[in-house]
Amino acid sequence: MVIKQIDHSQARIICRDDSGQALVEFALSAVLMLTVVFAIIDFSRALHDLQIITNLTGEGSAMASRGITLTDTAAAVVAASSPLNLGASTNGKVIVSAVYSDTTKLTLTGQASQGGITASSKVGTTINGTATLPSNAIPPVGQTVYVTEIYYSYKSITPLGTILTNLVLPSQLYDVAYY
Repeated sequence: MVIKQIDHSQARIICRDDSGQALVEFALSAVLMLTVVFAIIDFSRALHDLQIITNLTGEGSAMASRGITLTDTAAAVVAASSPLNLGASTNGKVIVSAVYSDTTKLTLTGQASQGGITASSKVGTTINGTATLPSNAIPPVGQTVYVTEIYYSYKSITPLGTILTNLVLPSQLYDVAYY
């Protein structure tokens, strides 16, 4: 039986050369993982905010179609926007419009807005002027459609989000509902 003798001095030299490898690997992995986590956080917040805006536009148009004044509807939408705070001077704007369809054109018959950011309605801005609606939202002749638009200034909360807002995520979220 042959017993092989191991030279431990060479093993120690090899281990000593690898002593910083784990630290470098951890640093690279941590940077990559934090990048992914920050991206997930900001994308998730943007989707959450957009979902809230979508719900608020639908509720606003439904309220206006039930006979609540446009001004009261805009105020109610702003009041219900609690996590977004649309009424703040830099956060958002709610625009509620009434568009009447006659035999020749769509007419903007009323409009109310609340909020602080500078944004104008994509439907129209002049009362008794021509309104613009997508073809699937045009009401039958003699009827009115109520439109709620919400603009919201999206602000990221992570360092990576600032870069993503300039490249991928919009800095201003927008949604519209027609009833």
